Amino acid sequence: MVLMVGGLAVFVGAIVQGSVGFGVGLVAAPVLTMLDPGVMPGAIQVVNMTLPLFTLATEWRRVDWRGVGFATLGRFPGSIIGAVVIVYVSVYARSIFVAVMVLVAVVLTARALSVPRNGLTVTSAGFVSGITGTATGIGGPPIALVYQNAKGAQIRATLAMFFFLSAAQSLVILAVVGELPASALTTGAALIVPMVLGFAVSGPLRRYLDGGKVRVAVLTVAAGSAVWLLAQNVVTRMWPA
Repeated sequence: MVLMVGGLAVFVGAIVQGSVGFGVGLVAAPVLTMLDPGVMPGAIQVVNMTLPLFTLATEWRRVDWRGVGFATLGRFPGSIIGAVVIVYVSVYARSIFVAVMVLVAVVLTARALSVPRNGLTVTSAGFVSGITGTATGIGGPPIALVYQNAKGAQIRATLAMFFFLSAAQSLVILAVVGELPASALTTGAALIVPMVLGFAVSGPLRRYLDGGKVRVAVLTVAAGSAVWLLAQNVVTRMWPA
């Protein structure tokens, strides 16, 4: 069941991420958490580390290296906090926190003409991404919202490099704090197959969104994922397995 339903979620998430630069964690992490909390967030971090390599293979020239540097600088201390959160805070509480945070960010961003992209905002986004990414496997929205007004190829390439480094960092930290069981690694490895298929399907959609529709797509994916995460947690609370 985990590989079947979770694989479908990863397939859809890979289509989204291949198109707008992020989304596999947003789509798949809530589903995998609901199916088997014991493999999370390690399983999705395996996918998070692998998928960016496919984007970088074709669009690595568009990476904003300065932005990646600032974001990675902020992410390391955020990852440490995320590791503390995953040890001491329940899955329910941290999922609700992430969902509310994403919705607030989307509302504030949608009301503004643009989010300034500078060393401070990118480092701050990396810090928040470190907390949420390590604790839940969902670290894309903070960085994506900062880069929402960039061109499609730059968003995808920059986020891909950041996600690759971030996922590798999170896996090491999870292993250090004893939250990376072998089942998480094996499940994550098995999910690479539907991930590759989803990325392959994303090509036509990627070309469509590059025609000036990336910002709307980024905000829609971020908001939709937050609503889904809230709904999933409410349902789980009302009708526990």
